[in-house]
Amino acid sequence: MQATDVVPSGLEADLELIAEAARAGGEIAMGHFGRKHEIRMKPGDSPVTQADIAVDTYLRETLRRARPDYGWLSEETVDTPHRLGTQRLFVVDPIDGTRAFIDNRETWCVSIAVVEAGRPLVGVLACPAIGEFYSATLGSGSFLDGRRLALQEPGLSPAIAGPKPMVDAARAEFPALRTVPYIPSLAYRVAMVAAGRIDATFVKPKAHDWDLAAADLLLSEAGGGILSRTGLSPSYGGVNPQHGSLVAGGPYLLDRLSDILIRQEA
Repeated sequence: MQATDVVPSGLEADLELIAEAARAGGEIAMGHFGRKHEIRMKPGDSPVTQADIAVDTYLRETLRRARPDYGWLSEETVDTPHRLGTQRLFVVDPIDGTRAFIDNRETWCVSIAVVEAGRPLVGVLACPAIGEFYSATLGSGSFLDGRRLALQEPGLSPAIAGPKPMVDAARAEFPALRTVPYIPSLAYRVAMVAAGRIDATFVKPKAHDWDLAAADLLLSEAGGGILSRTGLSPSYGGVNPQHGSLVAGGPYLLDRLSDILIRQEA
C-alpha cells in the first residue's frame, strides 16, 4: 500500500464479523465432513453438496443481516445485478475445495472477503479440518493463527503449483523447480504461498472472485501478489466474476512467471 493511501473505515468491525461467521460456517461444514454426501453437478462439472448449501445459507443470512447495505456474491447463491450498486460487497465461497471435502481430504476452507472498488479490504480463510485460520486487513498485514506472514526470497529450486502445462513451461526458467501435488482448493493453495509453504502457483482460466478475493489479500499483505498475463492484478466485484490465467507468488518470481502466461497464451 502506498503511503498516500487511506485505509477505509470500519475494517476492524468487518474483520471481526467475517472471522466469527467463517469459524461458525466451518463448524457447520465439519458436521458433514467425513460422511456420505449427496452430490449434484453444476454447469462446468463442479460438484456441490448439502454442506456447501448449508454453509452458504448460514453465511448469507448472518452477514446480510449484520450489513444489509453490503452486496452479496457467493459461489452457491444465484447472482443478481443488485450487488453492482453497492459500495461494499461480501465475496464468499462457503466451501472452497469441495472436491477435497468430498474425498475427506483436509485442504478445504470457508473463504470470505469484503470488497470495495474492486479490491479486498478484509479477508479470512477458516480451515477447520486442518486446524488453521488465516486473516488479513488492507494495510495491516496477513496472519496465520495470529502469526504475521512475510514472504522470503525462494531458493534455487522454487516449489510451484498449478496446472501441469504451466508448471512444465516454467521449467525452462527454473530447471530445479519442484512440483507440488494437486491442491483442489485454490484459496488454500494461494494461502500456502502467503505462508511460505510453496513459492508460487499458476491459476488456470475460469477461476472466480470467490476463489480468489480473500486469498489475494492474504498474499498481498504478506508481500506477494497475483498477476494476469497482462501484468495487472485482478479486480473483484465487477459484472463478470470470472478471470483468465493468473499466477500468484512473491516479488522474486512474479514477473518471470507472468511472462510464462504470455507465452502460453500466445
